Amino acid sequence: MKLTLPANSRMLSKQFTFGVATASFQIEGGADTRLPCIWDTFCATPGKIRDASDGRQACEHVKLWQDDIELISSLGVDAYRLSISWPRVIKQDGSLNQQGVDFYIQLLDGLIAKGIKPFVTLYHWDLPQHIEDNGGWLNRQTAYLFQDYVAKIVEALGDRVHSYATFNEPFCSAFLGYEVGIHAPGLAKVAYGRQAAHHILLAHGLAMQVLQKQSPNTLNGIVLNFTPCYSIDDQSVNITAAKKADEYMNQWYIKPLFDACYPDIIHDLAPSDRPVIEQGDFDIIGQKLDFLGINFYTRAVYQADAETIYHQVDMLDVPKTDIGWEIYPQAFTDLLVSLNKQYPLPPMMITENGAAMADKMVNGQVNDLDRIEYYQSHLNAVNNAIEQGVNVVGYFAWSLMDNFEWAEGYLKRFGIVYVDYPTQKRTIKASGLAYRDLVTSR
Repeated sequence: MKLTLPANSRMLSKQFTFGVATASFQIEGGADTRLPCIWDTFCATPGKIRDASDGRQACEHVKLWQDDIELISSLGVDAYRLSISWPRVIKQDGSLNQQGVDFYIQLLDGLIAKGIKPFVTLYHWDLPQHIEDNGGWLNRQTAYLFQDYVAKIVEALGDRVHSYATFNEPFCSAFLGYEVGIHAPGLAKVAYGRQAAHHILLAHGLAMQVLQKQSPNTLNGIVLNFTPCYSIDDQSVNITAAKKADEYMNQWYIKPLFDACYPDIIHDLAPSDRPVIEQGDFDIIGQKLDFLGINFYTRAVYQADAETIYHQVDMLDVPKTDIGWEIYPQAFTDLLVSLNKQYPLPPMMITENGAAMADKMVNGQVNDLDRIEYYQSHLNAVNNAIEQGVNVVGYFAWSLMDNFEWAEGYLKRFGIVYVDYPTQKRTIKASGLAYRDLVTSR
């Protein structure tokens, strides 16, 4: 089964970037060579991870990085999106951990030698635990610690990086981590979620100032995730509910970047739940972006609720991935077109898109036709948005390989490469071969 795009698709030009993506905590292992992070603590808390696993070993990428570069190269992609582990490169006193820095320098040099452009995310959720102990993202000072970390690591990596993203998915760090507590650090309070979000966006702006000064030749931006919000029907009360959900879940993280304010739903919050915003914060947050990363997996459907304003409806009898997310590619096109109308956007990169499927290894092969179908429909959705005038310049499959899927542990497989965790053997799935064939056909 093949992945195809129309012959005239802009995605088939050599100017379009195709890549694969991972995150440090999910693949690296090597926990004994870095400081503890909030996910180590969360994993050690009973009942937080579905299979009671942790990220101490993961895919042992710290040991197997050379093999993994060969693997990435064999897929024929233009770029590899990875994240830097803050607790691997910065010591508790704030100085560089040279061993950790050297690991990334070797990795980047290895990628460059293969002609693969490194796209580096500076924060993919693994906050050093000692910083969390001082309040984490609830403490405004953490934004300045992040700025300092970025300044040090960017200088250390020199000219090896093609693109920097400050943060991956502030929504997940703030809402899932501090507001509902299903991600690390596991706090659950509305005021915490909103304040954490503000400090992360502030940290983004401070880091962008560093990147503009220290790394002006890289593409510098941020990665936001979006779950488009749809009304259950055409009743105005439910349409309003879906709009408010969209403001709270999606627009909260993008509107400050371009409009220097939070969405109107901030006024629906109790004053004690609104973030503390200091004078000049929006000027810092609203730094000019070279690109905007978009992560998309699914949509959400809402109806009105007297108590909570909006209530998410579980859609029955619809196609879903193994993690339970509805497969609805039209939402991807709708999202890209609507963002393009709403904001003065820089070029957009699809920095994550993919699916968890119930993969089975049979005779040394993983014939994941369901994942190929997911990719096919979503690549078409991106192409449809491009045809409607949206400037999308890249697409990264999530994920390069099966890995530690956060609160799901190792139960869900997103990879286009199968990982047998006991042996660490990597096997390219049918989806990986189809992706390779599409990318190398250009």
